[in-house]
Amino acid sequence: MIPLKGRRKVLIVSETQSFHDNISCILPKSDFFPVFHASSGGEARRLLLELPVDILIVDSPLPDEHGIMFAESFADLNMGILLLVKSELYEETSYKVEEQGIVTLPKPNSPEMFFTAIKMLSAMSFRLQKMEAKNKTLQEKMQDIRTINKAKWLLIENLNMTESNAHKHIEKLSMDNRQSKREVAEEIIERYD
Repeated sequence: MIPLKGRRKVLIVSETQSFHDNISCILPKSDFFPVFHASSGGEARRLLLELPVDILIVDSPLPDEHGIMFAESFADLNMGILLLVKSELYEETSYKVEEQGIVTLPKPNSPEMFFTAIKMLSAMSFRLQKMEAKNKTLQEKMQDIRTINKAKWLLIENLNMTESNAHKHIEKLSMDNRQSKREVAEEIIERYD
């Protein structure tokens, strides 16, 4: 069982309430909760502005817009997307959207096939979240380095320090003041910039 913090939030976009009810029955609440429903693309867009979800299920066609275009508009977001299309459109649609990371299933399909696709999306969603967190950490470290380097150059220009001495000066202030090197660098930038 997935802990509460690991539950996947799901949005089902379907014109019919019965589709939502059938899918909700397949998804175990211990793993997928809450499960939201939107009956149109417009309603789903409004919900997605307020409620970030992990998995988006689109039952194409939608009453107000093309389901494929709707799914594609969210392909860049950090969520798994499952697009259900009529069986005669499956091959063409799948080929068109797979490079965007959208999983396509033909309608009708079995509950087992559907659940397998959802579990794959869930795993992909966890992986994307880990990668996003790692990327954020790397971005913060890069910003720290840029800030510290800017402070070093200000010390070199204003106090005629060498690069090595500027680096040691920032480290010493960091230890003496019990601040991070970035905090010290920001103070130096504020003082000399």
